[in-house]
Amino acid sequence: MNNYKVVLFLLLANLFWAGNYILGKYVVAELTPLQMTFCRWLIAIFLLFPIAHWVERPVWRDVWKRWKTLIVLAVLGIVSYNFLLYEALRFTTSMNAALVNAMNPAVIVIFSALLLKESISRMKVLGLLVSLLGVLLVLTNGQLQQIFHMDYNAGDLLMLLAIVVWTLYSIAGRKMKGLPPIAATAASALIGLLLVAPFFFLSGGLSLPISAAAAWGIVYMGIFPSVGSFIFWNAALRQIGVSRAGIYLNLITVFTAILSLALGKPITIVQIAGGLLVFAGVYLTGRTAAQPVPEPDERK
Repeated sequence: MNNYKVVLFLLLANLFWAGNYILGKYVVAELTPLQMTFCRWLIAIFLLFPIAHWVERPVWRDVWKRWKTLIVLAVLGIVSYNFLLYEALRFTTSMNAALVNAMNPAVIVIFSALLLKESISRMKVLGLLVSLLGVLLVLTNGQLQQIFHMDYNAGDLLMLLAIVVWTLYSIAGRKMKGLPPIAATAASALIGLLLVAPFFFLSGGLSLPISAAAAWGIVYMGIFPSVGSFIFWNAALRQIGVSRAGIYLNLITVFTAILSLALGKPITIVQIAGGLLVFAGVYLTGRTAAQPVPEPDERK
């Protein structure tokens, strides 16, 4: 896979996740995080398996031989991350959640250095800092002092746990190199759904009726963030280092601002400048790692 395709995959993955942030805040007003997680992945598996079979033609027996890693991916990325994210949105604002999420690239860089022995170059650190500054400008509209005057709550702590979980999921995803990414995503999604199902039905299942907005929100989550983002993210991780891919997560904030603008929310010159800084930071980081990162020795 060439470098331009990797960049495109990461851009699309974060664009779809940005929509998940916007719609998730509305859907969580009607559905519990457990209901949202179950419904989202129920839709996704009916798409993931046919797409995997048609595009990749995997040998499913070989995929399921990696069941231990698939279970880890399911627990981290399919169940825990989504539940924590939606639970956090019940208690905190979208701005607070986005501020906490801005720490994700830095957390990924640190964990990648410790667990995968990925190098942290000066250019990568510079790109991370430039991108982080851009995110903060977008979120605070240039009033950086707002960061120290915001009210933080339990939702922000849940969001912090969510980004740690996502970091571990991304690192575990590197272990799936050699397996078709769509098939691996489909298998881990099915396992995650089976893990969530007993709790979903014991809690009473889905409370009907729900509004059209909530229904369309769940459909979006089941198609774009669940299928598109996970496929693109996992495919990109096979080609580049986890820490480099992690910088792209700052684009969630930029895309969220752009989508908000499309929905009628005004955006300022300062926020546009912040968005450009995020892209500049991503570019600086990308210059340091044009080649795929070798797989770490799993015997260590």
